[in-house]
Amino acid sequence: MKALLHRYPLLRQLAYFGMIGTAAAITQLGIVVLLVELTGLKPLIANVIGFLFAFNVSYFGHRNFTFSGTNTHHHVAIKRLFIVAASNFIANEGLFYIFLNLFKIYYPIALLLVLLILPAVTFLLGKFWVFRS
Repeated sequence: MKALLHRYPLLRQLAYFGMIGTAAAITQLGIVVLLVELTGLKPLIANVIGFLFAFNVSYFGHRNFTFSGTNTHHHVAIKRLFIVAASNFIANEGLFYIFLNLFKIYYPIALLLVLLILPAVTFLLGKFWVFRS
């Protein structure tokens, strides 16, 4: 498997992207559930806090693993990724709102659905803009 990932850099990037994205999604979902269940915070507000924690997991994971060959300086890449992540978060919060209020889906399931829908766009923007060398 290591040889295969070494031979095909895009496959390696996709594997890392998936692992780091999963770690960020688990971070976000976990924080949202903890905040809602332990503090009574509304899910849409807890989601903002969860997103901010997940952003750090995402940035440092992608910087050090998925796009480790980049020459893009941190101050440039972190701003770019924040733009991508903030745009993604607007879509995230919008879908989350729709799933919660229109479809009446229980909040952890609604957020999980949202977190499964948006990653492809994030990968493409990360590869071709945020960490472009």
